[in-house]
Amino acid sequence: MTPAVDEALIRSLTPGVLGILVRRGAEFAAAEDAVQDALVEAVRVWPADPPRDPKGWLVTVAWRRFLDGTRADAARRRREDLVDEEPAPGPVPAADDTLWLHFLCAHPSLTSSSAVALTLRAVGGLTTRQIARAHLVPEATMAQRISRAKRTVSGVRFDRPGDVATVLRVLYLIFNEGYSGDIDLAAEAIRLTRRLAVAIDHPEPAGLLALMLLHHARRAARTTPEGGLVPLAEQDRSRWDTGLIAEGVEILQAALARDRLGEFQAQAAIAALHADAPTVEETDWVQIVEWYDELARLTDSPVVRLNRAVAVGEADGPRAGLAALAELDDSLPRHTAVAAHLHERDGDLATAARLYVEAARKATNLAERDHLTRRAARLNTRRDR
Repeated sequence: MTPAVDEALIRSLTPGVLGILVRRGAEFAAAEDAVQDALVEAVRVWPADPPRDPKGWLVTVAWRRFLDGTRADAARRRREDLVDEEPAPGPVPAADDTLWLHFLCAHPSLTSSSAVALTLRAVGGLTTRQIARAHLVPEATMAQRISRAKRTVSGVRFDRPGDVATVLRVLYLIFNEGYSGDIDLAAEAIRLTRRLAVAIDHPEPAGLLALMLLHHARRAARTTPEGGLVPLAEQDRSRWDTGLIAEGVEILQAALARDRLGEFQAQAAIAALHADAPTVEETDWVQIVEWYDELARLTDSPVVRLNRAVAVGEADGPRAGLAALAELDDSLPRHTAVAAHLHERDGDLATAARLYVEAARKATNLAERDHLTRRAARLNTRRDR
């Protein structure tokens, strides 16, 4: 039986291969297409004939595919010198272009959805079909999105470091896509963030990695077998992955020790406090409020202040939470759901049930809508008894 190809190895080599082609003079979009062709060829050939130097094999095949495209291109004469300078077979440079590619794929000229798609393909090594399935869109639609993104960043060269914060936001968007199609995007985001944390001397990638691991540790407890949402307070904590929690806390502590606090480190600290509590009643809500204060200072985000209101309601009582909520715009997403929760905690079941129904109408996905509707029905049942 022919052994299966190691797809994880192929994908891990993608950024280095792409970087080598670009440094040899290939334009980014053409180089990325050539690398994808080489990856497809590797999946076909390697099971029966594995190379001794996988990265060198991919570089050679991708470079030849690039040259084939160059010869057929109208600009053949402008690039003729590249054809004459094809490198001889042998070891390839060990340089890691992952960081440069992250910056390129998170370029500010790209939309969030385009940045996510281009990162998954150019840095993650996923195929267009895999990315399309993960996002539940037709392959042709995703191909157009990626092509537009590549055209947008073609010719971009970095003579100074890119924006780390933008790269981290793109990775967090990928993580929050979760699992869909045949690709676990949360696991893929963790893999890419691990590599980024090694490639750059900055505590925030480590903070994001810790946050991802701590959230991922609760994954098995987040939904019912039927796919319904299970709130944090109601999750079976015995199903949390203690190994991921321990790793996330260790990474977070090392990042915080560098005394360069960023928003992902603060978010991870909040997640770590939740993970550390054996029960919801034993959660250190006072310290969580303090971390939300830090996070609000760093981001000035109304969503952060909304989550802080929930924490205040737990630390100082539901009326204190409602007072904090009253300072926020009631058009914020989840504002109505938070108000319903706090009124329920305060014993005002009629108001809570009404607000849960209203929040359900505003919900953006079916699972959330069903959860809020069930909360309202449960409270109405309690009132009727």
